[in-house]
Amino acid sequence: MSASAPLRIIFAGTPEFSVAPLQALLNSAHDVVAVYTQPDRPAGRGRKLTASPVKAAALAHDLPVYQPENFKEVSDQQQLAALNADVMVVVAYGLILPKVILEMPKLGCLNIHASLLPRWRGAAPIQRAIESGDALSGVTIMQMDIGLDTGDMLTKVETPISQEDTAQALHDRLSTLGSEALMQTLEAIQAGNLQPEKQSESLVTYAHKLSKAEAEIQWQESAEMIVRKIQAFNPYPIAFTHFNEKPLRIGRARALTPEEAQTLRDSNTLMEKQPGLVLSLTKQGMIIGTGSDPILLLEAQPSGKKMMSAYDFAQSRQLAGYQF
Repeated sequence: MSASAPLRIIFAGTPEFSVAPLQALLNSAHDVVAVYTQPDRPAGRGRKLTASPVKAAALAHDLPVYQPENFKEVSDQQQLAALNADVMVVVAYGLILPKVILEMPKLGCLNIHASLLPRWRGAAPIQRAIESGDALSGVTIMQMDIGLDTGDMLTKVETPISQEDTAQALHDRLSTLGSEALMQTLEAIQAGNLQPEKQSESLVTYAHKLSKAEAEIQWQESAEMIVRKIQAFNPYPIAFTHFNEKPLRIGRARALTPEEAQTLRDSNTLMEKQPGLVLSLTKQGMIIGTGSDPILLLEAQPSGKKMMSAYDFAQSRQLAGYQF
């Protein structure tokens, strides 16, 4: 294969995160010969079968789309083999690829993983990085093997995690970074300049799948932990507390500035370590006690309503002094 020859690429992905890398390939000189994505799933209140974001993007570009339930059927394996691909690019596909599939493309399968491996292998690397207070996140382009995110690392790109980053904001940034890193990796493949790096097993952490139960705010936890969870679980599963025995979703929150904390102290309304107590209302939101310092809730969503400013929610309900 010459350095300038475009690669025949199979793309496999499902959610919105995968769309930007697919678009980057379509904008390149490479030949996307087919797209694999998960079968259409019921979605919305009507539970209507709905195509994945990747399928919608593929059909918009008249690409062949395949949606096997898995790759156990010999016919599905033969179908992929017949595509005669140089490489398969896998981005949040959601299916485990057996060894026979991993070995079919001439150059194997590449994966875009949304963490700086070996940190945060697994299902929810973006959310776990924010929840844990990591200073950095990023993407790793990895040569896939039969393990869970265990393959050799080919390219890594870092990005800082800010205090304002929600999982959605970091997700969008990493999708773009992943697209750029993928193109760099494909160029290195064509030029024969790849330098695979083994992952250090001593540095491995696992990003376990998110559950709705863990999104319930535990007000006795520290302010830092509560804010990180609120940011990490936005847009899913959304952190929540209870108001009048119904869930109250919390979209955003932040720590108090030193000036805000001093204002509370000066007004004698700051009650140390009153977890879940609404200490004060400001035009920005609700100030609530935690197991350490108070925090400022910025957005809240009562049951059956849209997300709104926490101030509007609290003002209409006279929540000063309320105990969550």
